[in-house]
Amino acid sequence: VQLQASGGGLVQAGGSLRLSCVASGRIFPTNVMGWHRQVPGKQREWVAGITSGGSTNYADSVKGRFTISRDNAKNTVCLQMNSLKPEDTGVYYCYSREPGSGISPYWGQGTLVTVSS
Repeated sequence: VQLQASGGGLVQAGGSLRLSCVASGRIFPTNVMGWHRQVPGKQREWVAGITSGGSTNYADSVKGRFTISRDNAKNTVCLQMNSLKPEDTGVYYCYSREPGSGISPYWGQGTLVTVSS
């Protein structure tokens, strides 16, 4: 499975960005997709996830500001980020995992989001 993320960039605090991630290869229909982010010097932090059925979960730090969605026909997951804060700055990585398969998650290459104050 290969994941290609896009949509990062520089935005002022309070602005919005939309990240996209396209998966290709052998994709399980029951996979969970989502996003992590990483700030230099800190551990990678889970941001949001969505099941193939559309159930979503968010980190407390982004609830009410970020919305995750997916298009199963296109194997795409998106992250709409509104009301961005400087602390949202980081490299955002999309992932795809297959619960119960014993297979390690697949990761995209990361896309940089920079929020200026």
